[in-house]
Amino acid sequence: MSKAKIVCTLGPSSLSSDVIRKMFAAGMSGVRINTAYGNIGQYEHIVESVREIGEIPIIVDIKGPEIRLKAKKRTVREGEIFDVGFEDQETSFNWDFREKVNIGDSVLIDNGKVKTHIVEKTDELLRLKVISGGEVSDGKGVNVPNKNLALPTLSEKDKEMTHFAEKYDIDYIALSFTRNAQDITNLRSEAHDFKGAVIAKIENSEGINNFTEILEVSDGIMVARGDMGVEIEPEKIPLVQKSMIKSCNQKGKPVITATEMLESMMQQPMPTRAEVSDVANAILDGTDATMLSGETAVGKYPVESVAMMSRIAAEAEKAAQNRVEEEGFVNISDAVSKAIRRLCRTMPIDKVVTLTRSGYTARMIARFKLSQPIIAVTQDERVKRQLELVFGVYPVNIDYQEQRDRIRHVGNSLFSMKLINDEDIVLFTAAFRTLAKHASNLIEIHKIAELRNQPETTCNS
Repeated sequence: MSKAKIVCTLGPSSLSSDVIRKMFAAGMSGVRINTAYGNIGQYEHIVESVREIGEIPIIVDIKGPEIRLKAKKRTVREGEIFDVGFEDQETSFNWDFREKVNIGDSVLIDNGKVKTHIVEKTDELLRLKVISGGEVSDGKGVNVPNKNLALPTLSEKDKEMTHFAEKYDIDYIALSFTRNAQDITNLRSEAHDFKGAVIAKIENSEGINNFTEILEVSDGIMVARGDMGVEIEPEKIPLVQKSMIKSCNQKGKPVITATEMLESMMQQPMPTRAEVSDVANAILDGTDATMLSGETAVGKYPVESVAMMSRIAAEAEKAAQNRVEEEGFVNISDAVSKAIRRLCRTMPIDKVVTLTRSGYTARMIARFKLSQPIIAVTQDERVKRQLELVFGVYPVNIDYQEQRDRIRHVGNSLFSMKLINDEDIVLFTAAFRTLAKHASNLIEIHKIAELRNQPETTCNS
């Protein structure tokens, strides 16, 4: 059972069902649809292809309050001056932010690869002088550091994508450039019929400064280091990454580390040693999942990239350690998860099985980075898919609600699925005689051979 999870962005290099199937076989745990590119037809194809191949979560990544460039592909050179408009010009920005910027302000394109500054403003455009040249093309991200551009949370396309997520029962929506808790509130208000979870992508200085409040209202976090490294000094990113991952672990909320993890594999079949260390260190920091972006969306080696990340994860996850600090009482599931951690350290427990309605208890146990596999048993298919992104959790779907002895029924089912065997000593946890949220209040420890041969009881019905 793989512990560290891998999210893959699908794009032109990976749209065929054959490539998606190979990526799944190589270790892909979840799929990201980047709605900054492509169209509805492609997104529908991805959803249909993925669901034919495996029960893994799909993340619809919406653009949020970000600026992107509309432009034909071309190279701009140092010293060149070019004009960018705001309406229907051939080269334009998707938002009109003229009133928020001044002559001399920096405008950075494509994660800062192209650096310019404003030399003139008119009623229709900005005139930019290239400081560091490179390629510009349609859809490239734009950053204006240290400026509050007062962009709305959602564009019209974002709103369309939230309805797409509702229609296709998508598991996660990720909001790019989340600035504060209100951005998440605005998204939930627009997507009021969306039954999945919301991931806040942290990639600008506002999001970093407001991280604590964003974490409280989000279901998960993506540490999106590409634009983050443009908005803040790049040397600050490692400590920001570690701090965010630790906070997510503390709350039991899944965290994905993203951007440029195996960047060189877009063009070559092997990564650099530094990239290998980057992936491994993210897992050692405590991330639940690492993400491939351009490597699998437009790179030459999408399957090889997944296989390489899977190999790195398999080594690094062996050394993953608990970094959660003991705090006071939060709720019953929190207290029980702490007790399970101590039991797993002092007893010869082989596996942990949690019967979970929402996935909360599974996440609370998983944050401790147990050496034992965690099998999360749920009746909700969406919860099962969402838990595929949580470190150390192997989710399965078993209907146990009407069973007189749920623990015994689940044990027999897992034995039939070959996920446990007669010699295993398994810790079971579940909610007993309660419908309250976050109230898993039962721990039972069984040798499976004894549990399977016991007469049926009603003690945990």
